Amino acid sequence: MNNIELDTPITLKRGQPIKNRLFKSAMSEQLGDRHHNPGEEFTNLYGAWARGGIGLAITGNFMVDREQLGEPKNIVLDEKSDFVQFENWAKAGTQNNTQLWVQLNHPGKQVPNFIHGRPVAPSALPLEGALQKNFNTPRELKNKEIEDIIQQFSLSAKLAKKAGFSGVQIHGAHGYLVNQFLSPRHNQRKDKWGGSLENRMRFVLEIYQAIRETVGDDFPVGIKLNSADFMRGGFSEEESMIVVKKLDAAGIDLIEISGGSYEAPIMADGTGKKSSLQREAYFLEYAEKVRKLVDTPLVVTGGFRSSKAMRQALTSGATDFIGLARPMALDPNMPHKAIQDKSYQVQSRPLTTGFKALDKMVLLNMSWYEVQLARIAKGKSPKLNLSEWYSTLIVFKHLGIFAFRKRRA
Repeated sequence: MNNIELDTPITLKRGQPIKNRLFKSAMSEQLGDRHHNPGEEFTNLYGAWARGGIGLAITGNFMVDREQLGEPKNIVLDEKSDFVQFENWAKAGTQNNTQLWVQLNHPGKQVPNFIHGRPVAPSALPLEGALQKNFNTPRELKNKEIEDIIQQFSLSAKLAKKAGFSGVQIHGAHGYLVNQFLSPRHNQRKDKWGGSLENRMRFVLEIYQAIRETVGDDFPVGIKLNSADFMRGGFSEEESMIVVKKLDAAGIDLIEISGGSYEAPIMADGTGKKSSLQREAYFLEYAEKVRKLVDTPLVVTGGFRSSKAMRQALTSGATDFIGLARPMALDPNMPHKAIQDKSYQVQSRPLTTGFKALDKMVLLNMSWYEVQLARIAKGKSPKLNLSEWYSTLIVFKHLGIFAFRKRRA
């Protein structure tokens, strides 16, 4: 057992100090403008979290290719971006000695068909399950395109460092492109990018190396990685641990553990082993296995709701950080409260419109929280009794507007 509290500082292996063990995991803000730049709402939102006491915050998706977006209002950081707005965001989010890292992502085939008619992926295989009708079958990437995407990750990382962000995180989970390359279910290529696990992990390792060469040795680079895809024939727990060992050997600074995808959204619906749910941590058992393999700092995200469970997870040694997402949407000052009050517990409730199919269609367990983020970004307090129907109408409003623009285009 370790004598670690929520406010115990930690220093990463390249020397970057982080003031406490509370980690804001990425959430989709859906607040970008029509040019995919961040405005004042982002400085308000991340400024509130920085003042609230979080040690390390991860942004929502920064898409590395503005032609391939996962959501209508995604942020994009490239040569066409309004750089001053990114600098303002970084300045606001790093106040109060807070670390703010950019999450870099490419959606691969997880592009809704009202955004892009022909997404790209390792192989030309469609998404399956209830959401299939909303996503078109992707086109298989050519070798040159794969190399170009690797360089797009590198460029976005370079610009993030220049703007004043503290680090970057590669999104290698939740069924997006990096995860698609890792998955034997989605990656059925016959070249050097597919087949064996060694080939399937080549994409993420080359992204890491390209970023590292660009940003240097003193800038943190982390990854969000699935413990498993929770789908038959997908990326398995055993394969995930092998990838973790490779990333550790390559020098990755921080590994956040998650799981699932659009097809099996365990990260959104909170399903999992009963023992994990009782410990308020969906992926803690996996982390305990990984801790025996590597010494890279780990983050477990998903399920934490009480100071007691957070401290227990830290003292067990299985994780170095407590990953928090939805609790940060319910109260930006949650870190201060959790540190000061050992009996603190997040107040939340199950969400439903009363129609399960509708709840799934609008990803209610995500979209309801996006509305809370928008309130904080406008200087308002979260509204815990916010109607599920209200947030559902907001989703339809946003999707309707963008679907219309796509047809007009």
